[in-house]
Amino acid sequence: MPARDEADDEERRPEPVPAAPPEAFAQLYDARGGHRRLALEELATTHVDDERILWVDVQGDDDALLERVRTALGMPAPTFAGVTQPAVVDLGETFAVRVVAVRAADGHGFEGDVLDVQGGTNRVLTYHRVAVPFLDALRERDHAPSELGVLSAESFAAVVLDGHLTTYFDAVAGFEATVERLELEIFDDRHLGSLPELRTLRRNASRLRRMLSPHRAVYGVLSRPDFRPREGRDADRHFGALDVRFERAMDMVENCRDLVMGSFELFSNQTALRMNASMKVLTFATVVLGILAVCSGLLGMNFQAGFFEAADGFWYAVGGLVLIALVALLVGRWRRWY
Repeated sequence: MPARDEADDEERRPEPVPAAPPEAFAQLYDARGGHRRLALEELATTHVDDERILWVDVQGDDDALLERVRTALGMPAPTFAGVTQPAVVDLGETFAVRVVAVRAADGHGFEGDVLDVQGGTNRVLTYHRVAVPFLDALRERDHAPSELGVLSAESFAAVVLDGHLTTYFDAVAGFEATVERLELEIFDDRHLGSLPELRTLRRNASRLRRMLSPHRAVYGVLSRPDFRPREGRDADRHFGALDVRFERAMDMVENCRDLVMGSFELFSNQTALRMNASMKVLTFATVVLGILAVCSGLLGMNFQAGFFEAADGFWYAVGGLVLIALVALLVGRWRRWY
């Protein structure tokens, strides 16, 4: 994952998710006889073929457990260039992919969880430090006997990577719901403090894009004809579909920034409308007060008139000014001047 820029330094990051207890889940899918759970001791002796595929999911921060599983599966440990940088490594008989799944965090933000997928010879190994919901759902999914047993390691890895892309689709859906809620609040005259939240949403949209964009190299490599050419057209078709799905996810993530800018324009327009309404009220009040000042000035001129000799002349003058103000207010409301 790319380094954070200066704008991200201002963002308050949530508490990191603690690593889950070390756990290894092993499942054998057999097109001829359903599927069953395996113990770690059975991994080295379990037979796989074109109609049987073995999936092992290692969760938690236990390098010894991971190395034990790799040894039982006969898979070498891949070397990735970066701890959180998405990458693909071709190891000959096996291949390994590192991706970053996204999850929602506090404050409408996003955090990433590293997921490693390694496959080869009808065996697939996934490794992640914290729980990944879509893998948990795949564990609990009740498959028919023939659904997954016929898949190759490449095709099963494509299933897992499709779930990885789904996390970004879900993140965009949540982001869009937040933007829609904010826009409804912007239309409410009582809600005037939307600018800080818009700034946070804009920063989170950029962060989501920076998390997904490095995967372009991953899905681009997977979809190339020279990646795993011996595995046939099914793997090429599945990886090609993944590349198309990645581009769709990228377009949706790019659209998140446009959504925020549209919300900012809406906020600016609403602020301008409120300002215009306030200026109309102030302008009308200034005109009314100016009329009253003119009338008061006329009454204060030094000339002789019977009106000034009346005992209640002062109150007559005050009542006349109030009457003029009321008439002006009624006329202004009727003409919608304020």
